[in-house]
Amino acid sequence: MKISEKWLRTWVNPAISAQELMDQVTMAGLEVDGFEPVAEAFSGVVIGEITACEQHPNADKLRVCQVTNGTDSQQVVCGAPNARAGLKVAFAEVGAVLPGDFKIKKAKLRDAESFGMLCSEKELGLSESHDGIMELAADAPVGTSLRDYLDLDDIAIDIDLTPNRADCFSVRGIAREVSVLNNESLTEVAAPAVEVSHNDTFPVEITDGVGCPRYIGRVFNDVDVTVPTPIWMVERLRRAGVRSIDPVVDITNYVMLELGQPLHGFDLDSLNEKITVRKAQKGEKLTLLDGQELELDSSELLIADASGPLALAGIMGGKDSGVSESTKRVFLECAFFAPIEIAGKARAKGLHTDASHRYERGVDFQLQEMAVERASALLIEICGAKAGPAVLTEHAETVPVCAEIELNSSVVTSMLGVEIDDARIEQILVGLGFTVLQSSAGYWKVKAPSWRFDMAIQADLVEELARIYGYNNLPITAPTAELKPQGTPEQQTPLAVLADRLVSLGYQEAVTYSFVEPSIQQQMFPNESSAQLANPISADMSVMRVSLWPGLLKALQHNLNRQQDHVRLFESGLRFRQEEKGLEQVAMISGVVTGSRLAKGWYEQGESVDFYDVKGDLEQLLNCIHGVEFDFLPGKHSALHPGQCARIERDGKLVGYLGALHPNFAKLFGIKQSVYLFELRLDRIQHAELPKFSPLSKHPSTSRDLAVVVDEDVSVSGVVDSVKEMAGDDLVSLNLFDIYRGKGIDSKRKSLAFGLTWQNPSRTLTDDEVNQFMDSIINTLQTRFDASLRG
Repeated sequence: MKISEKWLRTWVNPAISAQELMDQVTMAGLEVDGFEPVAEAFSGVVIGEITACEQHPNADKLRVCQVTNGTDSQQVVCGAPNARAGLKVAFAEVGAVLPGDFKIKKAKLRDAESFGMLCSEKELGLSESHDGIMELAADAPVGTSLRDYLDLDDIAIDIDLTPNRADCFSVRGIAREVSVLNNESLTEVAAPAVEVSHNDTFPVEITDGVGCPRYIGRVFNDVDVTVPTPIWMVERLRRAGVRSIDPVVDITNYVMLELGQPLHGFDLDSLNEKITVRKAQKGEKLTLLDGQELELDSSELLIADASGPLALAGIMGGKDSGVSESTKRVFLECAFFAPIEIAGKARAKGLHTDASHRYERGVDFQLQEMAVERASALLIEICGAKAGPAVLTEHAETVPVCAEIELNSSVVTSMLGVEIDDARIEQILVGLGFTVLQSSAGYWKVKAPSWRFDMAIQADLVEELARIYGYNNLPITAPTAELKPQGTPEQQTPLAVLADRLVSLGYQEAVTYSFVEPSIQQQMFPNESSAQLANPISADMSVMRVSLWPGLLKALQHNLNRQQDHVRLFESGLRFRQEEKGLEQVAMISGVVTGSRLAKGWYEQGESVDFYDVKGDLEQLLNCIHGVEFDFLPGKHSALHPGQCARIERDGKLVGYLGALHPNFAKLFGIKQSVYLFELRLDRIQHAELPKFSPLSKHPSTSRDLAVVVDEDVSVSGVVDSVKEMAGDDLVSLNLFDIYRGKGIDSKRKSLAFGLTWQNPSRTLTDDEVNQFMDSIINTLQTRFDASLRG
């Protein structure tokens, strides 16, 4: 936001220097990016009047002008095509110094003497315009210094506003801040209702009351678009970085800069039947004022008539309905558009306008009447327009409501570390435009002004107090806190313990993106619903991961492509799954393993890692969970190799999976060696059992060996569970020490050999008792698994 210091000081004029003013504004949270003089340095340039203008006798493109400075008349040779008698001009007299230290001297051009120079705006450093000499108003006082006449001893201040401070995108908004910062009165611009000269109106219909709650339209007749825009307005626009176009457009831009309310003027004779504020229909097209043709979609808000789109609401008007030199009747639009309807729309179309910049951040929803009257007065004054009645069309139910917020002085003191007097607090709030609804000692209930969309809670008010009171006036207080050791619940195994165990087993921790390529994830997890990203970094990172495996496999692929073929990686993080109740986020720990069993060395025999190596690593990891047993059972998973997949359970609940990567996906990632994966839910493994002391038995133990033959497809874990079930409470050890297949055993069966140990804490078990346990075990195994004792 660029603003002229002198324009600002017409609203509020504190007795401080320009530098102090900029420092003050910056410390209030409106950062000043920089400033620059509104004109380059020059001297000796006055307002002159061309009294006569004749063709140069020796040059077709030169004219010989007689120019008066009010006291003397000088001959000046000029090549500008717009030089003519009666024109008020910028006259650099002999001895004048123009920008770039260019000194004006007496000269002779094609045998004609020239005593001075008629200047263009570019030659004076006012703009890049050099089509002709600078034309001044007919009432410009001849002989007056041009710097004084244009008030060029001024600076343009460039203020960088945060998105929440849309209220400061105007001279009025900055002036409000300066006013309260200096406790100075604010001189508001006069905007009384103008005199209505006729009763002409144009119908307006709002079909999207959410996107456009308020719309004011006014018809102007007898508009003279050919009159020049007053120099004072052109200068104020220029200093704000806005180019003068024609008086109607200049007036709408001026009111936008002055008050913060964008307006738009339509050529009324080009409008058909009525104005309609509606959503676009897919495929509709609109040619904008800059000549760009847009194809619209149904999410975009339009200003349209019976013939079709006229303007992209809150962004830019259309070419066919804009004001031109032939315009005689103008329909002035002034609306409030909901910020959410405008946000992002300009950027999506590759546009950026002053109007969209304001609307998408929030325009004062009570400002439209004032802005219309201000613009109307200027149109009448400058263009001789005749105004009709201003017609408001409103959807009251969708007009925003000002927030009501409570504030306690104790909260202010607690948050800012300084006690501010109650009177000063109220003075600041009222100065910022808040209305005090209730007030008592140390308590206020206030209503936020309509221009502050960012006010909602008590902390917002405290922030405002801090800004105006002065951040540099707040005391410097070192933070204090009690640093007490934090205990770790014994029953919860920390993630750091699990990570340390994996590191000790030769794994390295990886960190991958939480968003992955949708096609790969869909193939690996066809039954899982992914959450789509609204604004992905790229097309191949557009969905949230439902497992940590895709990211780890990408990391593995990266390492293999760089000749790192012995890889063991693990990662802990969230997976995201779209469920009926919403997005489910679950903490996981996952790993990927490939390559040789051992790192390269003289002791390494070139053996590749296999399923049981990784299963052993997982068993080591799960041993960190004290007192809990996990079961490895045959499983199936869409991403894992059939027959090389185990599901891991705890008390019958699924904990995770372990297995070899399916060959199809190995091919998809370009991996030519065996890869093993595991993934565990942290919330289902971290809870441990507290250790309990059991006194050591003083009595001897009794051991037995048991070898049974069972079918090949019988799982060892099922046999183990049955043995434990029938062995009684005194069983202290059960060890599978041999699995045999081969000579003497049916090819479809296998032999399992167990070592069992019993011990009672209070007595010695008898052989009869142990034999009874053995008989129960054998009978149960025969019944459940068709087991037989091995001879």
